[in-house]
Amino acid sequence: MDIASAEVAIIGAGPVGIEIAVALKKAGFDYLHFDARQLGYTISWFAPQTRFFSSNERIAIAGVPLFTPDQTKCTREQYLAYLRSIVIQFDLKIQTYEPVINIHREPTDFRLTTRRGGIEKNYRARKIILATGGTERPRRLNIPGEDLPNVSHYFQDPHTYFQQDLLIVGGRNSAVEAALRCHYAGARVALSYRRPQFDSNSIKYWLWPEINGLIKSGKIRSHLSTTVKEIRPGGGVVLEEDGRTNEIPADFVLLLIGYESDMTLCKLAGIDLKPPSQTPLFDPATMETNVPGIYVAGTAIGGTQERYQIFIENCHVHADRIVASLTGAKPPPSPSVPERPES
Repeated sequence: MDIASAEVAIIGAGPVGIEIAVALKKAGFDYLHFDARQLGYTISWFAPQTRFFSSNERIAIAGVPLFTPDQTKCTREQYLAYLRSIVIQFDLKIQTYEPVINIHREPTDFRLTTRRGGIEKNYRARKIILATGGTERPRRLNIPGEDLPNVSHYFQDPHTYFQQDLLIVGGRNSAVEAALRCHYAGARVALSYRRPQFDSNSIKYWLWPEINGLIKSGKIRSHLSTTVKEIRPGGGVVLEEDGRTNEIPADFVLLLIGYESDMTLCKLAGIDLKPPSQTPLFDPATMETNVPGIYVAGTAIGGTQERYQIFIENCHVHADRIVASLTGAKPPPSPSVPERPES
């Protein structure tokens, strides 16, 4: 049976994966493009109307301007619509909901195995680009009660928590933004954070005075230097502070403690990963990994980031570097890096 083949296979259809697909198409490459879920998947589980920290010009891709009706920063919904429009504009063919489950090196190319609807398929490609992202799954506390139905690692609709006791675990951007939105939606919000204070460098500058003011007034309760030990079915959460335990009421619990990358495909391909963040080994001039013919791009280059330094806004050059490597051209010059990324 004939196996579909191409010069290049892209794995991952987030913003950078889509930007690379446009660059390959413009350069005349025959390519295949896969994603385990829908395009822009990790953005799709943002809470409704969440706004990006970065300005629109910094998250625009493929040379297509990103405009919003009110000239403000882009929302989740607007950005997903923008990504869909890019796919349509450039007539990109993305095989979504078809995860790549294996990569096998052959003498002259690679064999990829995918699975869709329980059926496995094989493809061949001379080169592979891994743009699998850095936030595939939530970090876990691994405590009793973490999988109860009233517990979630994803913040979605604030309306869910109207007039409910809500404990949010975490102390960075996502936790603080969720706390504010749920408070204004009528929830009784408490925050548990393992450190003695919030770090202003980890919180959007416009949220910093707001969260501090609400905590000072007691409208949002904070439990600093605490560790969650157990979540109980009856709606209680056991916190530990300095060896002492305390149970607080919580109808719902949001565990917003960060997300991890999935480097499974890198491991299957034989790419060297540096602990503890599982950062792949690659040449920053070409984005080619230690496995010849396999490239890495986008936030996947950072593995699981403890403090985020790799964002959409500083990954655009990856497409140009990879295309230059594939065509044998000179690597493009590194873009000027902002003193502090907006993301």
